Amino acid sequence: MNHLEIDGIAMRYRDVQALHPLTLRLEPGITGLLGPNGAGKSTLMRIIATVSKPSAGALRWNGTDVRRAPDVLRRELGYLPQDAGVYPQLSAEEFLRYVAALKGLPARTSARQIDRLIEQLNLQGARSRPLGGFSGGMRQRVGIAQALLGDPQLIVVDEPTVGLDPEERVRFRDLITDLGRERIVLLSTHIVSDVEVAASRIVIMSHGRICADGTPTAVIGHDANLEAAYLRYTGAARAA
Repeated sequence: MNHLEIDGIAMRYRDVQALHPLTLRLEPGITGLLGPNGAGKSTLMRIIATVSKPSAGALRWNGTDVRRAPDVLRRELGYLPQDAGVYPQLSAEEFLRYVAALKGLPARTSARQIDRLIEQLNLQGARSRPLGGFSGGMRQRVGIAQALLGDPQLIVVDEPTVGLDPEERVRFRDLITDLGRERIVLLSTHIVSDVEVAASRIVIMSHGRICADGTPTAVIGHDANLEAAYLRYTGAARAA
């Protein structure tokens, strides 16, 4: 069974400790990573995606040290960063073909996957339009599609539902729930409702530390619901 070990990972930027040493083991299923802005979620996800190198600690994919052999993880990774960019002159289909080529997918395989993802993410009517004319929500759907190309076994998505309307958010949650049955999915957000239904595990971060980790029932504890627990753990003024 695939697993990702995060062992004492920490990150320091000059005088700022963005991540204090933390340890997690991720296995197939959906882990919802909750926390207010500035909690360290994106920093952790960039480290997991091998975009940033931690100041301390180890990252191991199925026992292999990722810092020494990053391609072992990258071949299995689907990543949607919070600030994902696109090429405005390309159409949605052209952009996805380009990403598929970067991932080394055979043409027939990529064509099938692109057709399926365009349908799943409700992009059929816009597949030939330049991305420069897309709304923020439509660009986000294209970003989700590129993260899912190649049938990744580790899916890391940072604030994936930002800009999506309520119907699109439900569509995304249904898709990620299906994917999480056999894959490791790490879903980062500050929107509690995005993970309340889908996640089998909740990790709450605040000020670069993990302040709660467990099943939704365990994390909620004696609180009325997950939002109340989130507010208690983080002291956030408001959960969206």
